[in-house]
Amino acid sequence: MFKTKMDRRSVLQTGLAIAGAGATANLAVFSSAWAAQNSWTPEAGASLQLLRWKRFIQSEEDGFMRLVDAFTQSTGVKVTVINESLDDVQPKASVAANTKQGPDMFWGLYSLPHLFPTACLDVTDVANYLDKAHGGWVPSARTYGMSGGKWIALPVAYNGNVINYRQSMIEKAGFKTIPGDTAGFLELMKALKAKSTPGGFALGRASGDGNAWVHWALWSHGANLVDEKDKVTINSPETVKALEYIQALSETFVTGTASWNDSFNNKAFLTGNVSLTNNGVSIYAAAKAGAAKGQADMKEVMDDMNHSLWPIGPVGIPTEFHIAYPLMAMKYTKYPDACKAFMSFMMAAKNYGPWLDAGVAYLTHPLNDYDKAAVWSSDPKLSLVRDVAKRTLTAGGKGSVGERAASALADFVMLDMVASVCTGRATIKDAIGMAERSAMRIYR
Repeated sequence: MFKTKMDRRSVLQTGLAIAGAGATANLAVFSSAWAAQNSWTPEAGASLQLLRWKRFIQSEEDGFMRLVDAFTQSTGVKVTVINESLDDVQPKASVAANTKQGPDMFWGLYSLPHLFPTACLDVTDVANYLDKAHGGWVPSARTYGMSGGKWIALPVAYNGNVINYRQSMIEKAGFKTIPGDTAGFLELMKALKAKSTPGGFALGRASGDGNAWVHWALWSHGANLVDEKDKVTINSPETVKALEYIQALSETFVTGTASWNDSFNNKAFLTGNVSLTNNGVSIYAAAKAGAAKGQADMKEVMDDMNHSLWPIGPVGIPTEFHIAYPLMAMKYTKYPDACKAFMSFMMAAKNYGPWLDAGVAYLTHPLNDYDKAAVWSSDPKLSLVRDVAKRTLTAGGKGSVGERAASALADFVMLDMVASVCTGRATIKDAIGMAERSAMRIYR
């Protein structure tokens, strides 16, 4: 086991993250100081289980595990980390909430805590402390973290879901940059299919990438599941226009996107099978890691690729949907103060910046002070995602982020509607009708 950890950490020497004895020593020094001032004293004999989404970037996981090890060294609390795929976190958390047993903490995505807000530990004291200590929470973090006037989770990070593209391939199609409007973007996608290598977005039940691009496209045309009062409004002329646009966009996709999950587009991009897709910057991080190991094909991808924010549609404002990663503790935990201590350590300690560095900008921050983290000036191809927590719309769209919005997202109401049209399983009218019926059941 010891050798495995050393082998994984050696990857960090490529420059993708800070590593080595110096970083570990600095973290240990800070951990000791933090432990002496921490407001939440873990219960005697406390140990914790944390179930999190499976890493997309090895150096991020290594950085996180250094953080976990430092917490254990400073408090004596052992933290066992369980890794699950993004799509498996939600059902496991739901079962735990219903049975009142399982891991002490869950780290999922979007509005997961709002599926069972009464099962979440109240962490308002931790959130308020961090708010004052680190320049304040961004507005979307408050929306995701709060329910009924209290904090039920901490949105500890966001994944900036942006357009990843190959510069040489879009130039072959006659474009220098990604168009800033949806009409121009469609023309680019058509040209990529006709003159270069096609692009493609996930149409399978991809919790991250699939939901991100589908909601952007719908919202950009004014299509919303509900309005500001949570009244179902999906059956609208705006939804028809949005689906007509999306259907035309899907006709330019590389074959096979109907079955794509959150990992398929990464592989397709890195192997040169698509010229453009949506993702975090993990594709770029993987290319950099491969290039550092001397892989010529990965260096070619690294040098040729770039990122862009999403085009603006007829509504005239950005409608981006970036992925929030909320961390919640369960009310049934035997060690609530240990959970709070871990959350405080993770977010308030000076190791949060190094952890961002280790994530190579795949993750970004919800607290304003971390605008100054070193990673945002480390590479011009990464700085684009610094402000995604401030730019993103939230899971409810125009509506609230609560149990119903969380259910609609977990049930893939919007994504399934789009996929059924793009794959020819349903007409636009029928697809809207099915989505409306699903939404009415959820929002009744």
